[in-house]
Amino acid sequence: MMATLVMGVDSSTQSCKVELRDAYDGRLVGHGKGPHPPTHPPKSEQYTSDWWDALVKATHQAIDGLQPGYRAEDVSAVSISAQCHGLVMLDQDNAVIRKVKLWNDTTTSPQNDELIRTIGRKEWIHLTGSLPTSSFTASKVAYMARKEPEIWKRAKTVMLPHDYLTFRLTGRYTTDRSDASNTAYYDSLHGRYLPEVFNAAVGGKGPQFEDITFPEVLGPEQSAGILQKAPAQELGLRPGIVIGPGGGDQEVSSLGLGILPGDLALSLGTSGVTFTASQQPVYDENGLVSGVADAAGGWLPLTCVLNCAKAFGVVASWLGVDLQELNVLASKAATNADRPIFVAYLDGERTPDLPLATASIDGLTSDTTRESLALALIEGIALGMDSGRRFMIDAGVNLDGTIVATGGAIHSPAFLQALADFMGQSIYGTDVEQAVARGATIQAAAVLRDEKVTKIRDDWKPKRTELATPRPLAVTHADEIIQRYRIASQWRGMDRKE
Repeated sequence: MMATLVMGVDSSTQSCKVELRDAYDGRLVGHGKGPHPPTHPPKSEQYTSDWWDALVKATHQAIDGLQPGYRAEDVSAVSISAQCHGLVMLDQDNAVIRKVKLWNDTTTSPQNDELIRTIGRKEWIHLTGSLPTSSFTASKVAYMARKEPEIWKRAKTVMLPHDYLTFRLTGRYTTDRSDASNTAYYDSLHGRYLPEVFNAAVGGKGPQFEDITFPEVLGPEQSAGILQKAPAQELGLRPGIVIGPGGGDQEVSSLGLGILPGDLALSLGTSGVTFTASQQPVYDENGLVSGVADAAGGWLPLTCVLNCAKAFGVVASWLGVDLQELNVLASKAATNADRPIFVAYLDGERTPDLPLATASIDGLTSDTTRESLALALIEGIALGMDSGRRFMIDAGVNLDGTIVATGGAIHSPAFLQALADFMGQSIYGTDVEQAVARGATIQAAAVLRDEKVTKIRDDWKPKRTELATPRPLAVTHADEIIQRYRIASQWRGMDRKE
């Protein structure tokens, strides 16, 4: 009897990861990876051809490494998730016009600030659920219309990274609710694009909303089409297999991690993201929590800081140690209330929206040791993550469930301990190595099996293991440290933005 496999894709900023899983029990039977060129914010751009090449490489690696008894012909559905927000522009011949400005390209910050003034903070939040930062696609559109009008004049279709890769598979212009809401010109509550927002971004310079083709917004279990012959040959798959709607990376990772309403997910990658599942839309009038749609028919309130896992290598180099030694140093430091505070705005910051901010250390004295400095550097990154959690609570988001961590930074024991201390709850991990790719396989299985994606998410829910629990003495001083951090981060950030 022929096996039935599903393929999930995670096309992130750094690389493309592919997983092949059994479509009925979720068992992992193959995986692969292909690199993407590194980016260097504040200008952060990539070629779509590099994404495709990485997808082809990762797919062949996954097929070549299939467990005995499985074949490429067994793959019956594919779903693609990718980094959010980036602007892909196609001309009338469906050729990509230029390199893609990515989510972490902050050169579009002036245009985003102008848009906020034009549209209005509260109005934009009420329309989309988010007060967009320079990460959102709308600011990329505004940048192109104002800074590169000759290129923008050629644009006939606009889409996001996962939309483009799905287009390469199917030849159709499609997206899903999650990535549509990541543009800042889509209303996920009423299911409609917002021409008034898009045209405000264009500012009367070149193609307007009515001149542009936008991807059709699909539901969680709707098919985006079937795999065409030419891309099937490149990937080594059967033509005609079903393609899922795909989605944004954080939204699809929520499926892979089995996040339910009330759970708090900590995605500890290059950036640090806090998010949860919600049955109701969230509108944070402070503009700190993005109320984007999720990949399951609901919403995914989230906050994102730019400085997370990437920052560890930087701060370790300051002390002349590797990451393991940094953790050892931090573990030897005292957790007294007057210890140094690190504000980790190394690449500016997204939440709060301070793209020009820089990092700082508060509370250094002649008694500061290498150990206490190591702890401060690690804790500063954790405090940024904890701020995101507090912003969500202030916005009325329910977070009475389990805290689940994933991403590269979970390998730092001192960081996990700091998160547990400041959040006052245990931190749990899972056996999931690639949450986004796994979530994409869940979506592909839902489309293939004609079942609710939430049912398969729950059926395949991964086992959770406690990674860190709060220390009583550290928790005693946590509120004081958090308050000192709040003062230090706001002063430094606002000073730099102004």
